[in-house]
Amino acid sequence: MQMPRIAPPALRRFSQRWGQWLLLAPTLATLGLFMVLPMLWVAVMSLLEAAPYGGVRWGHWTTDAYLRFFMELDLDGHWVLNTDYMAIFSRSFGLALAVVVITLGVGFPLALHIALQEESKRNHMLLWITIPFWVNLLVRTYAWILLLRNGGVIEQSLNLVGFQTGGLNILYTPLATGIGLVYAYLPFMVLPIYTSLEKMDWRLFEAALDLGATRWMALRRIVIPLAMPGIVAGCLLVFIPALGAYYIPELLGGGKQMMIGSLIQSQFGVARNWPFGSALAFALLSIVLAGMLLYTRRFKKALDT
Repeated sequence: MQMPRIAPPALRRFSQRWGQWLLLAPTLATLGLFMVLPMLWVAVMSLLEAAPYGGVRWGHWTTDAYLRFFMELDLDGHWVLNTDYMAIFSRSFGLALAVVVITLGVGFPLALHIALQEESKRNHMLLWITIPFWVNLLVRTYAWILLLRNGGVIEQSLNLVGFQTGGLNILYTPLATGIGLVYAYLPFMVLPIYTSLEKMDWRLFEAALDLGATRWMALRRIVIPLAMPGIVAGCLLVFIPALGAYYIPELLGGGKQMMIGSLIQSQFGVARNWPFGSALAFALLSIVLAGMLLYTRRFKKALDT
């Protein structure tokens, strides 16, 4: 009887390597088409010269779009310092950080409360947290207009219980924008933290109490460090969309204070300065990628386990 031929080790390794690449091909093609290619296109657009009547001048390469972050041309054609765009970036960063702090302050206790419940109650609570995702965020933002406007639901409710507000004047203010962003992105803070807490070994917490630690000390030294990957992930998931939010500041803030998202939209729309809009978008994208890279490197071991 003829024995089956066995492929040499080098050929087997070659076949396995190509088999792995073939399995990864659909994922790599999707990432390349919908992520890498748009990023490269935005980067190329940001290095082109703006056409006089909108669009770009192909083949005319320049870094003027990036210089406009800090400088502008005066009437004599000289570059002078301009802090307007830096103020817009700082305002957007400040608002996004405030939203992160508020959602963390509300989301961590809520996630901890859910993680300490029985499994049936946890599933029920998680369902209530995810219910807002069943409705489009734009529709929910319009609902907040009805709640926050003068004579709206909130003001009428306060008047019914005896509080004479005389007009809340919340709508079209930074406070209204903050309320809308906190409401929209609070689930993105709760769910990652809950995932970390749900996998935690609570016997460590009980052991800390048995060894004389107070509940606050055990929370600070046991629970929070073990939940840190979820906390950082939640902060990133809230900070990134809050930083580039567009229609929530436009609808609830009335567009009175320019944010990064509104600035990018205006450059591609009314101003028709595509290179500068691309430079703004690419800078924002770089900040997001840097944050994701730092998170991945900091919590690599936790992600692997």
